[in-house]
Parts: sequence; C-alpha cells; structure tokens
Amino acid sequence: MTPRAPDDPASRRAAALLAIEDEVVRCRACPRLVAWREQVATEKRAAYRDETYWGRPVPGFGDPDAHLVVVGLAPAAHGANRTGRMFTGDRSGDFLYAALHRQGYANQPDSRARGDGLALRGAWITAPVRCAPPANKPTPQERDRCQGYLERELEVLPWRVSVVLGQFGLHALAAVLGVTPRPRFGHGVEVALPDGRVLLCSYHVSQQNTFTGRLTPEMFDEVLVRARELGEGRASPGTAAS
Repeated sequence: MTPRAPDDPASRRAAALLAIEDEVVRCRACPRLVAWREQVATEKRAAYRDETYWGRPVPGFGDPDAHLVVVGLAPAAHGANRTGRMFTGDRSGDFLYAALHRQGYANQPDSRARGDGLALRGAWITAPVRCAPPANKPTPQERDRCQGYLERELEVLPWRVSVVLGQFGLHALAAVLGVTPRPRFGHGVEVALPDGRVLLCSYHVSQQNTFTGRLTPEMFDEVLVRARELGEGRASPGTAAS
C-alpha cells in the first residue's frame, strides 16, 4: 500500500480526531460526572481490584475513513471507564464487537483493553456523553456540555450512515444534526437526512436487552447489513440494495 502523504484528506481527518481525543480525555466540565468516574476508578469492582482504571472521559474509537458511525449512550462504569475505550471490557461490548466482526467492520470479535490489537474498518464508535454517569443516567445538562465533541467528530468523519443505539442516542444525535421534529425511536427505523445520510435505529446492546432477547444477534446483524448497504451507496432509505 502506498504511504499516505501527511497532508492528504485521510491524514488530516486522523489528526483532527486525535486533537478532539486530546480535549476529551482532559475534560472536567461536569462536576458530578468527574466525581463519579473517579470514585468508581478508586473503589473499583472486586473482579478488577488489581487493575488501574482509566477513570477519565472516553474518546471515540475507530477508522477515520468510516462510512458508519455507531452512537451509544455513555461509558459503563466498569467497562469503558475502566479500560478507556468505547464498549470495551463489558458484556455490551462483547455483543457489539462480535457483531461488527461478523459483518467485516472489526478485525477480531473481542474487545478487552486498549492495545489488544482491535482495529475497525469503515466504522467509528462514539457516544453523546463521554464520562460514566451514576446509574447510567446523564442529565440533559451533562449531555449538552458534551455535545460539541460529538458534533466535531461528525464534521470530520466522512460518514454516510449512523447506527444509533437507543432513544437517548437518537435524540442526542438529532439535536447535534438539527433534525426537527425529533424522530420517534423504534428498532429498525430509518431517518433520512436532507443531505442523503441516514440514521438507522437499533435497540441498545445493553445486557438488559441482549440477555432478555429483546435484541438478538440476528436482529443486530440485520441492522449492520443494512448499514453497510446504505453506507456503501448500494441502497437508499426505504429501498432494498441493488
């Protein structure tokens, strides 16, 4: 493969995303979230008592050339808040990355820790809120303070479709993109944007959904297959792939 010039578009995107990451990991804008993430990182869960928790805001992760952006909710207290990478080190991540691997977006099905060799192809994973919130419930004010990071990522990435995990993510993303009226959430719902991009809704990959069968691997695979069709331009909203 021919090395990229330092000033080509992909390199500029990568540099811009790294700059956003640097700001994210240093953020202390929300006192309640700062206190909680650091408390969790100090007290730890017994199973991880010998590990050093990340205990900071979690940046987005993936391919700077992504056509697909996966938008979650917020880092899990003992998942991404421990490992420092989105959906890494918990059951939600196990479900998500296994599915991304099946559909060719990830080079491996497991996501255990930063530096474990995981790489994404054509996909970027992010969230509206970058710190683990108490009871997994950020306030509207905390969501709004974090909004600029997501907004800037979306401006940099060449995305064409976003798989939005849950109602919170959909409403946050709609606010960032200026979508009105606010879309109604439903699994499999497609929201076509005026510029041709698409928001594709899915139930969240939380244990509450995957353990109860509300969201099955087959259901999520269908969402990702559709995302690839839309992201690669082989289909448009409301139509099948050609």
